[in-house]
Amino acid sequence: MSANQDDPLARIADALERISPPPAPVDWMAHPAYVWDGREARAIPALAAPALPLLRGVDRQKQQVVDNVQRLAAGHAAHDMLLWGARGMGKSALIRASVRAAQLGAPAGIALVQVVAEALGGLARLFGELGRQQRNFLTYIDDLGFAEDDSAGPRQLRSWLEGGVEARPANVRLAVTSNRRAIVPRHGAEQDDPINPRDAVDDRLALADRFGLSIGFHNCTQDDYLAIIAGYADEFGLEWDEGEALEWAKRRGARSGRTAWQYITEIAGRAGQTLPA
Repeated sequence: MSANQDDPLARIADALERISPPPAPVDWMAHPAYVWDGREARAIPALAAPALPLLRGVDRQKQQVVDNVQRLAAGHAAHDMLLWGARGMGKSALIRASVRAAQLGAPAGIALVQVVAEALGGLARLFGELGRQQRNFLTYIDDLGFAEDDSAGPRQLRSWLEGGVEARPANVRLAVTSNRRAIVPRHGAEQDDPINPRDAVDDRLALADRFGLSIGFHNCTQDDYLAIIAGYADEFGLEWDEGEALEWAKRRGARSGRTAWQYITEIAGRAGQTLPA
């Protein structure tokens, strides 16, 4: 008798797996975005993303991502992308905004597929489905990280990026965000610093070189922070105060695009206005 048969919880889980309905088919041509949970895809009818001009303080990064996504949408050669660095600087927002911008001219050209962190093991199945479609896809993994003792995850990611037997098909590219360039944790005091200039890790763990584009994001300067707020305020017709905006960032211990948006949310609420999600 197997170990599973000895375990009543395992027998119940096996029975539920057998009687659960198969995943419903999804129309990969009909929607701008999808979420993949490792077993099935859920269609997203509207892709929530800021307008590209509102993403300020990351002009160089924005141009690289937008150009690459436009190439993928057109069916041209395009890179896998690693967006790494400071939290709250718009890495995930930039990915979503770039795909949304590419869809404005040709909605059927590209879709965004977000893969939940727990679903990495199901990527091979996802790639099999996407490879049969007459559409291009940016597969998006947000805030990816591996534990120090996880060797299988980095190996899988390498295989997908470097042409292993389960590599992503030609119409699919990967976009990964992480607060660390090497994705895996570092040791000692360096682990507290996501952008360390001495960022040299063992080749067994370093994955950044496997991405055609590895784009770093750093904490914004005071001028950049204020420019981000000014852009949002102009867009939504809000009055704001520079001193208050700086105090807002000081109390939160960070100047970033996220902090700027939180301040905008505060003053919009005071003014009785709503903001896009």
